[in-house]
Amino acid sequence: MVKVKICGLTRAEDVEFAVESGADYTGFILYPKSPRFVEPSKVKDLLRAGEGSLRVAVVVNPSEEEILRILDLGFDLVQLHGEEDPKLLSVVEPKRVIKAFRVKDSPPKGLRDWSGVHGILLDTYSKMSYGGTGEVFDWSVAKEVVKGGFKVFLAGGLRPENVRRAVCEVRPYCVDVSSGVEISPGIKDKMKVREFIREAKGL
Repeated sequence: MVKVKICGLTRAEDVEFAVESGADYTGFILYPKSPRFVEPSKVKDLLRAGEGSLRVAVVVNPSEEEILRILDLGFDLVQLHGEEDPKLLSVVEPKRVIKAFRVKDSPPKGLRDWSGVHGILLDTYSKMSYGGTGEVFDWSVAKEVVKGGFKVFLAGGLRPENVRRAVCEVRPYCVDVSSGVEISPGIKDKMKVREFIREAKGL
């Protein structure tokens, strides 16, 4: 059964609801320029609320020291969403890393440089942001990456209405949603969260 990651969480009540509803991963954005940025003072409460899921810190172009500090806070995984150097894998255990790539119209270059990481996340390319666009990219590209043997986290424009089709077409390891289950940036719609998880898992 496909895994589900609810990302861009900013409130403990939303985190708890996501876990209770069957989310396998909960994602928290530690990139200050994001509208879903989590203030450092909130991290401890959100991590506690996420117990029972794998808790993911989403960062953009962090230093080695930042990654280690973030993992020390209690996050299970770190998601690298920028133009990071694969040499970082000599500092952090690869199995604790999700590497995100923004997709245009072909499989991203450099995928093999990240072999051994927990997963490869594919999101829609945007000049304006590192993620959270709410736009779908060509799933045939994601299918190619899956066929290449990668453990794919599929993101980009997923919502309750299209996630089942995405799972059937792409066969990803995990589907990742943020804006597709929101009332406003960082504030989740509980009904949509529950429906997304049910649709993804075919419940």
